[in-house]
Amino acid sequence: MTVRRDAGIYGYERALRRAGLDPIAGVDEAGRGACAGPLVAGAVILPPGKAGIVPGLADSKLLTEAARERVYAQVVRRALAWSVVVIDNEECDRLGMHVANVEALRRAVARLGTRPSYVLTDGFPVDGLGVPGLAVWKGDRVAACIAAASVVAKVTRDRLMVGLHDEWPDYDFRTHKGYITADHEAALAQHGPCPAHRMRFVNVRRAAGLEPVVGQEVASLGPGPGSTTEEDG
Repeated sequence: MTVRRDAGIYGYERALRRAGLDPIAGVDEAGRGACAGPLVAGAVILPPGKAGIVPGLADSKLLTEAARERVYAQVVRRALAWSVVVIDNEECDRLGMHVANVEALRRAVARLGTRPSYVLTDGFPVDGLGVPGLAVWKGDRVAACIAAASVVAKVTRDRLMVGLHDEWPDYDFRTHKGYITADHEAALAQHGPCPAHRMRFVNVRRAAGLEPVVGQEVASLGPGPGSTTEEDG
C-alpha cells in the first residue's frame, strides 16, 4: 500500500479501502502530558465517500476551542461508530502514563459498536487490538480517522477539566486543562496538589513536599507530542 504525500487527510482511508480493508478505525488520546486530570482516548470509524468528509477536520491541537466543538458535532453525527474512554488520574498513577495510554487506546477500539478491519494509531503501534493496524507518524495531521479521534478525545477531556475547575477553582483547570503553565505552577506552590493531580509527575510531588523517585513522569509546557518524559534514575 502506497499513500501519496499529496493525498490529503483522507488518503490513508482511500488506500486501505482499495486494498479491501474496511471499516477503518482511527484512535488517539488527549491529556498524556498534563499533570492533572484524566487521560482520554477516542476511537472513530468514518464512513466512505462524501458522508465521511468532515468539514473543518484537522488535528485537534490545530483547532480553536470553538472549531473543535463544531468538528466534534460533525464527527459524532457522521461516524459509523465512535467511542471514548476515560482513565482517571489515580489509574494513570497506578499504571504509569505509557501503559495507561496504550490501555486507553485498546479500550477505545474494543468499545466501538462496529468492529474495524484495520486500525490507524497516532505515533506508536498498539498491540492487542485484535485486528491489524498501522502506527502513523503525526497521524492526527495526516489521517482523517485519527484526527477525528483526536477531536473526540480532546473535546471530551476539556469538558471534564471544566468540571474539575468547578470542584477546585484555585487551580484554574478551565484555562490550562491540567497542563503546566506559570499560573498552574504558582497554584501548586501555593496550595499543593489536589485530588485531581497525578502524583507520578515530578512537579506535583515537589509541590507536595515529596522527594522525586525513579520512574516519575515529567510534565512539560502545554499539550502535544512528546510532552511527557520519564526522569532518569
